[in-house]
This record gives sequence, C-alpha cells and structure tokens, in this order.
Amino acid sequence: MSRVLAIGDIHLPWDRPKYLQFCKDLYEEWDCNEVIFLGDIVDWHSISFHDKQPECPAPLDEYQKTKQAVKKYYDAFPNARVCIGNHDERIIRLANSVSIPEEFIKSYNEIWGTPLWQWQHEWIVDNVYYFHGTGNGGIYPACNAVRKMLMSVCMGHNHTASGIKWYANPQQRIFALDVGCGIDDTKMAFAYGHHMKQRSIISAAVILDGIPYLEIAPIGRGETHYDKRKGNLC
Repeated sequence: MSRVLAIGDIHLPWDRPKYLQFCKDLYEEWDCNEVIFLGDIVDWHSISFHDKQPECPAPLDEYQKTKQAVKKYYDAFPNARVCIGNHDERIIRLANSVSIPEEFIKSYNEIWGTPLWQWQHEWIVDNVYYFHGTGNGGIYPACNAVRKMLMSVCMGHNHTASGIKWYANPQQRIFALDVGCGIDDTKMAFAYGHHMKQRSIISAAVILDGIPYLEIAPIGRGETHYDKRKGNLC
C-alpha cells in the first residue's frame, strides 16, 4: 500500500513562492513514499488559444523560465508520476493544429528535463483514480468524476475546488477529492479571472493506503508559509 502526496496544479512558472516547500514539508510529515502531480505542471500562457496578456513572456522566454521552475520540483521529487493536464498538452494541441505529426515532437521528459518522471493521463493507485480533471466542472468537480468512474477519484484542474466528499453502500466506501492548487493568481497569466469572486484554494493532499487527507497551506499572515503576496489571502 502507498503513502501518496498529491500535488495540485502549479502552472509553472506562476506558482506560489512557498508552495514547493509546503509540499516538501507534507512529504516528510506524512512519511510519503510516492508523489503524483495532478497536472498543469506548466502554464504555456504564451501559446494559449485564448487571449494573451501582453505583459507576459514570449514563448521562448516563458519556456526558459518555466524549465528553471520545473527543475526545482524535479530536484525535490525526482521519481514522481505526472497526470498530463490540458495546459501541459498545449504544445501538442498547437502542433496538431498545424498538422505536425507526433514523431516530430519531443517527449515531456525531454522538453522539461525530467528523465525519471512518468507522464501519462491517468493513474490508479490503491484503487484510487488519479487524473487531471479536464472536462469535470461544477461546485464539486471530483464528485462528478466519481459518478462517471464509480471509484474513488483524486483530481486537480479546478483551482477554487478543494475538499473531500464520501459515498458509501453496503459493499464499498469511495471518496471524491478535489486537491486545490498551488498557483499565484495575482500573476498576469491569470488576469482572465480577476473579475471572479472565488479565489484559488492553496492546498495539497495525502492519501494513505487509499484514505485521503486534505492539507490547506498555512499562507495567512503570521502562518508558516506566508509569502507576503499582495492581494487577498487565497
């Protein structure tokens, strides 16, 4: 049985300054032996199909900045599994849009310098289904995924969703876990959401032998991971 640290969306290079340390602390405190990133490791704002902010870096600049940020997470968790997110796939989607075959595209490991990371869309560990969460929204996104998968689900994707809900019948008990994220939504890459009243929930989760525990990052003023960021607490 595994002791999994589940890390939410980080959209590098636009993560919270102390989110990595928060995740490292959880790994040690909970004596984890496995790490699963829930996708959107990178943002790729510069090649988005949506409107781009002129203040953000151009593609090459963003790539170089992002690769440096990825290295910090790779150095901390060199043997992690990664659920491929919709932002991670932006380079693939862009290539597909101009009919570039897959054979001409580097692997995620080559692009980001993560030779030991395992990248795929979904993982099943201790009967828990881990995936990014693309296509699942609503107030409780993971609950919608549970209804489709009929098994426990751990997912990211929805930055304002963070929490656990349980379901049970006479034969089994399953959960829906929205992990939250580690992004800094004051950055210009997230300017599209500045009018929204809901803010991102900074959190991660630990799943011990198939049982989930959600950890909210202590980022408030006076708390251990306060990063003096301008704007609201979350």
